[in-house]
Amino acid sequence: MKYLALVYYDEKRMEQKTQQEWDALNQECIACVEDLSKSGHFITGSPLMPTSAATTVRVQDKRVTVTDGPFAETKEQLAGFYMLEAKDLNQAIALAGKIPPARYGSVEVRPARELMETGNTAGGNAG
Repeated sequence: MKYLALVYYDEKRMEQKTQQEWDALNQECIACVEDLSKSGHFITGSPLMPTSAATTVRVQDKRVTVTDGPFAETKEQLAGFYMLEAKDLNQAIALAGKIPPARYGSVEVRPARELMETGNTAGGNAG
């Protein structure tokens, strides 16, 4: 089953890191992806640019509006994601616990579902 691991941290706290600290964290993340890939658990993933580069798009009453920045102000911002293959939630949680930036914030683990034209029985809303 596929699980999305959403990595969150406080951007302001991370901005205080030195280049050497960033380089070390990036090297840890690359090694983590290599390990997850070798074990067959890594599907895809990517770090994200900071929220200052984000744009939010909304559609209301058939009208598209665009706003600079993220959808909401929060203590932690979405920093990246890992799409993982795991046998169950427990294994997905164990894998997410190996994601290096988790120690600076949190990792939300959420099961992915297949988008189907009819018969959406996974308990989710239309995606």
